[in-house]
Amino acid sequence: MPQEAESDTQDGFELSLREHRKSGVRVRIAPSPTGAIHVGLARSALYNYLFACSHGGTFVLRIEDTDVQRSTEESAQAIIKGLGWLGITFDEGPYYQSQRLDIYRKHADQLLQSGHAYRCYCTPERLAEEREKAEAQRSAWRYDRRCLNLSEEERKKFEAEGIKPAIRFLVPEGKTTFTDLIHGSITREHKDIDDFIIVRSNGIPTYNFAVVADDHLMEISHVLRAVEHISNTFKQILLYNAFGWEIPQFAHLPLILGEDKKKLSKRHGAMSLEEFRAQGFLADAMVNFLVLLGWSPGEDREIISRQELVKLFSIERINTSNAIFDMRKLEWMNGEYLRAMDTSQLLTAFHDWLGYQGISLPREYASAEFLSRALPLIAERSRTLDEVYDALLPYLSDELTYDEEGLNKHFRKDPEGVKRWLLLYRERLEKLHEFNKETAEGVLRELVEELGIKPGLVIHPVRVAVTGRTVGPPLFDCLELLGKERVLDRLSKLPQ
Repeated sequence: MPQEAESDTQDGFELSLREHRKSGVRVRIAPSPTGAIHVGLARSALYNYLFACSHGGTFVLRIEDTDVQRSTEESAQAIIKGLGWLGITFDEGPYYQSQRLDIYRKHADQLLQSGHAYRCYCTPERLAEEREKAEAQRSAWRYDRRCLNLSEEERKKFEAEGIKPAIRFLVPEGKTTFTDLIHGSITREHKDIDDFIIVRSNGIPTYNFAVVADDHLMEISHVLRAVEHISNTFKQILLYNAFGWEIPQFAHLPLILGEDKKKLSKRHGAMSLEEFRAQGFLADAMVNFLVLLGWSPGEDREIISRQELVKLFSIERINTSNAIFDMRKLEWMNGEYLRAMDTSQLLTAFHDWLGYQGISLPREYASAEFLSRALPLIAERSRTLDEVYDALLPYLSDELTYDEEGLNKHFRKDPEGVKRWLLLYRERLEKLHEFNKETAEGVLRELVEELGIKPGLVIHPVRVAVTGRTVGPPLFDCLELLGKERVLDRLSKLPQ
């Protein structure tokens, strides 16, 4: 039975598919569980999900795991968890193709009986030899249909030799035209399509055959997938016609390219969803960014909530041109989402990220009271949760690592002068009865006025001395966060 998805109560879209089914729209995402979930798959899933949501339709998850050697259950679960992190839930599934082999055999037999397919006993060695001959003659290779009209005697001979046949689809003469919802009318001559294999000699169906059987039986109405599948679409339409089945509507999404204009690869480690999550990107920001890789709301705006995406999304606004993955834009957008969070949301997001990374904070600094003061200050100047954590480190431990550039710039040019100024500042801080950012600033302003020097000559060395860094939140906020005792201790142990 189809499996219902649980409502997404934390970060998901406001409209759940279960509660808003109003149409016959049925879409799916059908990943192969052969590795990490990459941004191309995540965007395709997002577009399908939004299309289903906006039409009150049904979203199906199908795991195409017929590649036995490369498919793993771990990858399948990683895909499900990755989509869940983005707030993409499914109405039905996951269906596993490996559990549907009897269905594919049954439909392959139908094509054999109807004359739309035939058994092929050609060995891999024979096919490789034919391809080499074609390459030597600089001509495109096509299967020569050697096995199309084998006699019963010839077939028995091959089988007696232990040769297990593949099943090929018999491509008819003519041409196929379909109307892509993004690219318009596309035509291909059948003479350019080989008699493709639909079932391998080991009995496992090929992609084009299994996907047609599954999409038909699951009543998929619209297929939204990457543009490189256009060549597969012609083969699939031929299969639909051979079965006499209704053909779904196709929409082929633009490619996502890197800044070097090369296609992002599934095996590109930095492009996996897990990697973005580990780097501290927020799910909301990731969804917003991914949607804009090939789609536009029709307005000059870039920050769009999930609820707005459901209302605004349409296939008509998907671009035909390829999208460029701009990491700087993603970092900017993530920073905007960080700064828009209230303290409670920021605490939750930070704790979730720590848990995902397996990081534990020192007990004395893991309290909500401390983090509620620290995180908003730090997040104001951070782009990711990883940067938030890195900027928080000087407050979590008194073992500081000093920035060498900062030492050269603010300490080593006049070490004696800087040391004298900082010790004078420390003496005045020590005498304060009430220690906070206002009193710490007031003392420093009085000191530099008396010394007749610019405030920066003290402010910058103090920052390096108490945090090890040259940048961060406003200095006096940093001092208040550290507290009087820790500030005095760090100013008594000045770096060299």
